[in-house]
Amino acid sequence: MAQRGAYAKGIAKREEILAVALDVIARHGYRGASVREIADAVGLSQAGLLHYFGSKDALFTAVLMKRDEVDAPASARRDPLEDLVRIVAHNADVPGLVQLYAQLSVEAADPEHPAHGYFAERFARLRERFAASLRAGQRDGALRAGFDPDATAALVIAATDGLQAQFLLDPSFDMAATLRAMLDDLRA
Repeated sequence: MAQRGAYAKGIAKREEILAVALDVIARHGYRGASVREIADAVGLSQAGLLHYFGSKDALFTAVLMKRDEVDAPASARRDPLEDLVRIVAHNADVPGLVQLYAQLSVEAADPEHPAHGYFAERFARLRERFAASLRAGQRDGALRAGFDPDATAALVIAATDGLQAQFLLDPSFDMAATLRAMLDDLRA
């Protein structure tokens, strides 16, 4: 019974760390978020915090996974195009997380990076889900029939990442409005 209690406490502490890290990174960005600040906020030493994740990169990968988990329940709406615009608009409110995502996605191109598997799986999953949503929109007549859902899903994902890069360089850039204009061209 003690193991279950210790295990449950470990899971709860890990969740607390991730919640705090999401907030710290959203406010201070990838470069401004220190392991020390996150550790202090949850009452741990840096070594104690990293015990739960293994490394700073693994912690930051877990933060991105948590961000996906937090965003997912709100992304189960009927209109996948509008939902994507909503997520991109929300990202403008958390530039530190956009910065973390952009930085780690580049670093994760190295197969040895702790985030490599996360990004490879995430891109494959997003392409598959978005393509399925596009096919459904074509079947029900909400979307034009003349485009390839698989290619379009890959292009839309690439466009959102590119829009985020532009936003990071110029925070006045409206990612959501630009994405909406592109996606409106898919509608019937």
